[in-house]
Amino acid sequence: MRHFPTRDEILDWIRDNPKSTGKREIARAFGIKGGDRVELKRILRELEDEGHVSRRRRRPGPAGRLPPVGVLVAGEPDRDGDIFARPAGWEEEHEPPSILYLPRKGDPALGAGDRFLAKLHPVEGENGPSYEARLIKRLGAGTRRMLGIFRAGAQGGRVAPVDKKAGKDWLVAASATANARDGELVEAEAVAGPRMTLRQGRIVARLGDASAPRQVSLIAIHEHGIAYAFPQPVLDEAGAAKPVPSGHGEDLRDLPLVTIDPADARDHDDAVAAFPDDDAANPGGWVVWVAIADVAWYVRPGTELDREARKRGNSTYFPDRVAPMLPEALSADLCSLHEGADRPCLALRLVLNAAGDKIGHRFSRGLMRSAASLSYQQVQAAEDGAPDETTRPLLDPVIRPLFNAYRAVAAARERRQPLDLDLPERKIELDADGTVTAVRIRERLDAHRLIEEFMILANVAAAETLEGRRRPLLYRVHEEPNPEKLEALREIVGSVGLTLAKGQVLTTRHLNDLLHKARGTDSAEMVNLSVLRAQTRAYYAPENFAHFGLHLRRYAHFTSPIRRYADLVVHRALIAALGLGEGGQTPDEADRLGETAEHVSMTERRSMEAERDTVDRYLAAYLAERAGAEFGGRIAGVARFGLFVKLDQTGADGLIPVSTLGREYFRHDAASQTLRGEETGLVLGLGQRVTVRLVEAAPVTGGLILELLSLEGEKRRAPSWRQRSQGTPKRKLGRARIARAKTARRERRRR
Repeated sequence: MRHFPTRDEILDWIRDNPKSTGKREIARAFGIKGGDRVELKRILRELEDEGHVSRRRRRPGPAGRLPPVGVLVAGEPDRDGDIFARPAGWEEEHEPPSILYLPRKGDPALGAGDRFLAKLHPVEGENGPSYEARLIKRLGAGTRRMLGIFRAGAQGGRVAPVDKKAGKDWLVAASATANARDGELVEAEAVAGPRMTLRQGRIVARLGDASAPRQVSLIAIHEHGIAYAFPQPVLDEAGAAKPVPSGHGEDLRDLPLVTIDPADARDHDDAVAAFPDDDAANPGGWVVWVAIADVAWYVRPGTELDREARKRGNSTYFPDRVAPMLPEALSADLCSLHEGADRPCLALRLVLNAAGDKIGHRFSRGLMRSAASLSYQQVQAAEDGAPDETTRPLLDPVIRPLFNAYRAVAAARERRQPLDLDLPERKIELDADGTVTAVRIRERLDAHRLIEEFMILANVAAAETLEGRRRPLLYRVHEEPNPEKLEALREIVGSVGLTLAKGQVLTTRHLNDLLHKARGTDSAEMVNLSVLRAQTRAYYAPENFAHFGLHLRRYAHFTSPIRRYADLVVHRALIAALGLGEGGQTPDEADRLGETAEHVSMTERRSMEAERDTVDRYLAAYLAERAGAEFGGRIAGVARFGLFVKLDQTGADGLIPVSTLGREYFRHDAASQTLRGEETGLVLGLGQRVTVRLVEAAPVTGGLILELLSLEGEKRRAPSWRQRSQGTPKRKLGRARIARAKTARRERRRR
């Protein structure tokens, strides 16, 4: 009788024979027969569950033909917006048949790489697709491509993912490395391979040294599938664009409109001006002009520029670069409201009363000329009595009227009571090489608030106008928090002695009362974070569900068409509704508003995640040389596997693994966002002050691992083995949890 192999012997054989790893081949290699095959199957299942090997089924059915129902993988939308899919797990030598995905109204939007179950219908004809697919169920995002670090080996190498949430490495054969060097950042594509081994891949792009500072944003661009380079037809259209003629629309060039942006702004798409209203019927009132870049003049529906802008959805901003929605010829030149340059615009004339309430408005299309391109800091310094050479001549005719009008609007804002969160925003500063030199808190100035409030008024006016003209539009929607999140918020703020009343219709005023009571206390940041997390995510929709956070009944994004496709959609709707000329909304565009809303909501989320991941990686690179240093911070998140801590100096988020908190079991309470030690009774929750030691910083993934040193000023000591032995033994605790789970399952079955 032959020796039955151990787990390690089976695993070693699989690694040595990556091309022959089926169960039959393994059984034949070790002489396993009869009933012993059951034990082999059990061991292979364990190896698969533990991540040592992976199993992939071959596609059933005759070669070259697809079954009536199958699992597909979505591809990138083509230039016409159509999605073609391929069969999941295709292992034939020839190319798979062409499959056109036909979405129905209400189907979820599919992204490139998403796996979905579909009905397949053969299509007759030579030039079209071989099959048409109708969605049955979306199965989730399938990892067909991966960004990672190449690690060379004797027979090729591996690609280790840069995404800290990703799974296992991919094996790369020597013939599929594309000559990548060890430690190089690469993009790999999954390929068919043996069923009982790590996933196989081939390198499709070499992206350079992974440790180079400017690779950080490039990682996010590739990882999140954000388009960066423009196709040549799009560049050709942008390059052929010409300045608008001098007689374009209403001549607004005599208005003292100015742009006010960050000092490092890459584009200028809004300009403002204000005057006292000379209408005797509106004493103390104001006239405010808001002029927005007329992107719709250059980007017409159905063009290459339009298709690419819609596909991107929005610009994505990184500390060292931008992935723009529009080519530079438009975004940084013809559409950008540069100082002294004639530019087409959609302009809004707002009339405010002395209390800051809007009492009238009108839109027009015309030509403007910016009197100055100013920064927030310049404008604020001028208002505070320290003008520079640029702002001194603008102080009385331009800057002071803007601030006076803003003060009236701010009073109206105070009466409206939008959500008033106070969370610091941090800015990463880089040197010429892309290395982080400092992390600073962005100043929050009245100049920022001035522009924000005027833009909010413009967005409300756009929504009101289109509603009044019964024109389809994209609303910016922010729904009220759901009851479960509010109950969790009540429990969290109750732990620090604050109350959020029940039994009434919740408004932003109630949340603001909570925030104001916490202001200036040690719990302020925790309360602000908790209120923020209780909110729903804002999104775009063709139906109006109001904007809870701003406490507005209707709201539409209108003010940033250079960087947001949703704003361009609203511009076109206004042009069509008001008869303002060419480039207005088409019937086809109006019919597709639901699809557009879903798509641009998705691209916005994608950009936010990419920007956040990039900041995490830059911060990890900045802290990498400070391993072992101690930092102050607050607990900003609680999960079953550990605590997330936001560090005071940099705002970086790090993880304290629960396994490092001591030799006791910590029970996670999702409602109160706490971990409670079963033996010591120690409670760890949101907002608590901690001192931590940086154990590890991984710039490639952006991960920080921390060690807890003190909690609320008291040094943290893990329970000793003697203390532990006085509590419930670990085995009994485990059995008790198992028994409770069984009881809960029985109760659910009875119901």
